[in-house]
Amino acid sequence: MMNAAIQTRIAQLQIVKAKVLAALRKGENYELKTELNSEYKERRKEAVRRVIANMTVGKDVSGLFTDVLKNMHTDDLESKKLIYLYLINYAKTQPDLVILAINTFVKDAEDSNPLIRALAIRTMGCLQVQEVLDYLCDPLRKCLSDSNPYVRKTAVLCVAKVYDLNRGIADENGFVEAVRNALGDVNMMVVSNAMSALAEMNSMGGDVWRLEPHIVSRLLTAVNECVEWGQIAILEALIEYEPRDEKEAENICERLLPRLQHANGSVVLTTVRLLLKYERYVKRADLLAQFAKKMVPPLITLLSSEPEIQFVALRNINIILQRRPRLLSKEIRVFFCKYNDPIYVKYEKVEVLVRICSERNSEPLLNELKEYAKEVDVDFVSCAVNAIGRLAIRFEAAAERAIAVLEELVQMKVDYCVQTCVVVLCDILRRYPGRFEAVVTTLCEHADYINAPEARAAYLWALGEYSEHIPSVASLLGAAVDSLLEEEDACVQLALVNACVKYFLKQPQRAQALVLRALQTASEKCANPDVRDRAYIYWRLLSADPSAARTVVLAEKPPVRPENSSLPEPLLEELVNELGCVSSVLQQPARQFVYARAERAGVPRGDAATTADYGTQAAVDTTPGADAAVGEPELLISF
Repeated sequence: MMNAAIQTRIAQLQIVKAKVLAALRKGENYELKTELNSEYKERRKEAVRRVIANMTVGKDVSGLFTDVLKNMHTDDLESKKLIYLYLINYAKTQPDLVILAINTFVKDAEDSNPLIRALAIRTMGCLQVQEVLDYLCDPLRKCLSDSNPYVRKTAVLCVAKVYDLNRGIADENGFVEAVRNALGDVNMMVVSNAMSALAEMNSMGGDVWRLEPHIVSRLLTAVNECVEWGQIAILEALIEYEPRDEKEAENICERLLPRLQHANGSVVLTTVRLLLKYERYVKRADLLAQFAKKMVPPLITLLSSEPEIQFVALRNINIILQRRPRLLSKEIRVFFCKYNDPIYVKYEKVEVLVRICSERNSEPLLNELKEYAKEVDVDFVSCAVNAIGRLAIRFEAAAERAIAVLEELVQMKVDYCVQTCVVVLCDILRRYPGRFEAVVTTLCEHADYINAPEARAAYLWALGEYSEHIPSVASLLGAAVDSLLEEEDACVQLALVNACVKYFLKQPQRAQALVLRALQTASEKCANPDVRDRAYIYWRLLSADPSAARTVVLAEKPPVRPENSSLPEPLLEELVNELGCVSSVLQQPARQFVYARAERAGVPRGDAATTADYGTQAAVDTTPGADAAVGEPELLISF
């Protein structure tokens, strides 16, 4: 009996196993298919939710197309939205089956609920299937003249999608003319959407609409009553308008000023962009000063936002300051870094601080940068020290204070800080030759902390250039020559050979043995051919004509010029016209990475011009690949 019980139990387990395996073979789609055809409404609704969830994470649920279509006939708005979303996603792969849903779309377009009417017309426009167009025309015509503004504003955007799919149908049925007429609609949401639709159709290569003075006046009135995205659409459209005269430009600017007080940063930046454009037509100095005064508070307010918004604002402010350098000169303390600022925000703040600094406020900024140089982030410390050097080179009055700050930082003996300070100090010495020689003594006292190749090369340059002011120069250079072969970087070896030759030319009696040893070691034992060649040249030059060697080696060097961190004028003009967009953050014109604009500018897609064409190296390479899909839509991203 025991054996019979065991055998029965084994048989039961095998049956269960077979059922489990059968269920696994059928998979989740089989289960969803069953649920979608359930007689219970709630189970069908839950199944639709699961289908959309799977679709969202990238699972293929296209095999459930017909089963999902069966659930379109529902009064539940949530289910209808999800089903329409499914249809939009799989319409291109199942164009023949989409036709089965046309009757439901047409019926929903005449529903008493305006939300369902708008949802139906929006979905039909988004399907992008040629066969649907024949059935879309009549519902779209009715929705364009619908009594509900929500339906009308949805319908005008649908016209742009129809125009993209088949321009002939859009023109023959008068849809484009209806969108033009919608600019005079009593509801401002409809006006802003009509504006967006017309701008999008223009960007497709069609000349369907141009801004006229009476339309501009209408849009400036509408912008006060629109939601923020409608305001952005209208303001973006106004960028293309050229005022007829100075009076019209003044009027437009004055009507735009209230937009600066908006809470949305994109509205603010787009308004600033318009003011910078139209102020070129304004000649009155008092009005220009008024516009500048009004622009400052909203730009500063953006720095109270989230770090990501601050970064975007700072990148745009950097461009604005290149057009209006004195715009924020009195607000320098606003840009001081906070302890909890992300590192990317700190970098941008330092860049803006250097740009708006003047001789009057250089001292407090130098003190602030000194504090930044005491932080633990190596890259940020380097950024702060370099900023101190840029200020010293730019403003002669600030050079002495900058030297004092850098000496103080060197005396702290923090390894990574000392390296950058040495390089910056040598740049300042080159900028102001014959001054600040005493700083070389500080470098010699801290020579043991100078170990980075670039820093050691700068230190050795200072030893050779100011050898007559350094009592211990012979021992310092002698120790360096002893370790010449241990130096891995060629720039350090070259700097040492140069320093020894300079020392010999300035003090021949004291340096003769040292220069012989340096040149012999460099020419006979050094593995780097550039160093050997340099040693041979010096050796022959000194042997043949010492006076010629003095003329060559001790010739007066051109002083270091202030760094020009401004963008080239053509590139700057493009970026000012694109403030608030991705291009202003990347600081590259949109035509390099937005395909439609690249084609209009005549830039080949796989060979787009870089900002190097303007004489500057691009910071970010965003050139699209040549294998990008032809006809990909233009990016319309704003912050």
